[in-house]
Amino acid sequence: MAEPFEVNKMLADTYEPKRSNRFLFQFADEALPSFAARTMARPSATIDPVEIHYLNTIRYLAGKLTWNTMAIGLYDPIAPSAAQKVMEWIRLCYENLSGRAGYEAFYKKDFSLLMLDPVGATVEQWDIQGAFITEATFGDLDMASSDPAQIDVTVRMDKCILRY
Repeated sequence: MAEPFEVNKMLADTYEPKRSNRFLFQFADEALPSFAARTMARPSATIDPVEIHYLNTIRYLAGKLTWNTMAIGLYDPIAPSAAQKVMEWIRLCYENLSGRAGYEAFYKKDFSLLMLDPVGATVEQWDIQGAFITEATFGDLDMASSDPAQIDVTVRMDKCILRY
């Protein structure tokens, strides 16, 4: 016989949610400093549906998976300058002065997105592979504001792997 429904058994005794303000990103080659992080989107994916037509019906299968772009918001400290780091990364893809395009092996970067618990231990790790900048906005300036300068970057990646 089935046990009666009890709400107490459905809820965990201790519930600690992951917090959106406890995260770091880590680039192996210091492409961007971790302390400059302001905002970051977690990975998202889209799976294209494939239609199979047969007589007067349609079936669907899972098609190719695409990892969507990720937005990264940065503060721009004086030193090391996040603007300089972003431009160095962009120049690996395309050098504006000479018109030279870069090799994939140089402009694609790997980094990790780490979510932390209250004491700083990693509770979620995404490994982002083959990322490059598709858009960089160096922010607005305003004489009436005391806010820190900000940079917004959009990256496109080949793969995202959720380790845990």
